[in-house]
Amino acid sequence: MHHTADWTLADLNDQAGRTFVVTGASSGLGVAITRHLAAHGGRVIMAVRDTAKGGYVRAQLIADHPTADLQVRHLDLLDLDTVHAFAEGLRTDAVTVDALINNGGIGNVPRRLSPQGVESQLATNHLGHFALTALLLDRLSAGRHPVVVTVGSGLYRIGHLDPDDFAAERGYSPGRAYARSKLANVLFALELDRRLRDAGSPVRSLLAHPGMAKTQLDREAPPLDRAVSKVLGLVLRRPIDEAVTPILYAATETTAATGRHIGPGGPFRPARPTFEKLSGPATDPDLARQLWSRSEALTGLTISPASHHR
Repeated sequence: MHHTADWTLADLNDQAGRTFVVTGASSGLGVAITRHLAAHGGRVIMAVRDTAKGGYVRAQLIADHPTADLQVRHLDLLDLDTVHAFAEGLRTDAVTVDALINNGGIGNVPRRLSPQGVESQLATNHLGHFALTALLLDRLSAGRHPVVVTVGSGLYRIGHLDPDDFAAERGYSPGRAYARSKLANVLFALELDRRLRDAGSPVRSLLAHPGMAKTQLDREAPPLDRAVSKVLGLVLRRPIDEAVTPILYAATETTAATGRHIGPGGPFRPARPTFEKLSGPATDPDLARQLWSRSEALTGLTISPASHHR
């Protein structure tokens, strides 16, 4: 693990002229990411499941940043039809996309299946983002310093991914399912990076995570888990506004390294983008390829990176 140059949120440069799509932009990390980008002149498409809540958050952000260019659009990552509709809406309105921040996610929920028969955390956190990336890649390839940022988690280390059991039929635990979805995020970001580089595409794929942050993701966890996490959180969790440092670094710093997990560094100190060595199943290229082909089959979409520059 080693720190990058001492990059902090104070180093976030002017983002005027760049358009960011942020999934899950109306809660937790997504709000903080949107706020920082808007404060630095970025235009943000807030891709949210609940547009009323998205509108409320947008109004609050605009009250703080009156010149902010924020637009709320509907996207439910669990439902691939809405992913297609969202991408089609951007195409119809000729919206340029310079950065896609795949941040939206659910955690610690009871087992349920998506319309495609995929366990909901894997479907939302990975498959919806796979489809969204596939549908926006042509728009990104014409963008300015184009990048796809996948939001991971250190919990990938305890994730186990069986490409033949996307429905989680062989035993279900909410925590294990979340870790599996985060392993899928890591494998996807790394495989996307390999494919983009092989194709000579101008688009870059980066992977970043916020460490332990004070989010509401565990609000549906069992009470004991919640209590433990609350006690730990008092000590270890960073404020959300700071926890998004590695994600914003990945989205805006054009020299940020791909193929690494960029975290916030150790606890008890200010967040600094820190390159973490990946371990375990995350480093298995065969598993990444299996996840990729299953994802293509389930979404009916192919991610084919073109090498054309604008």
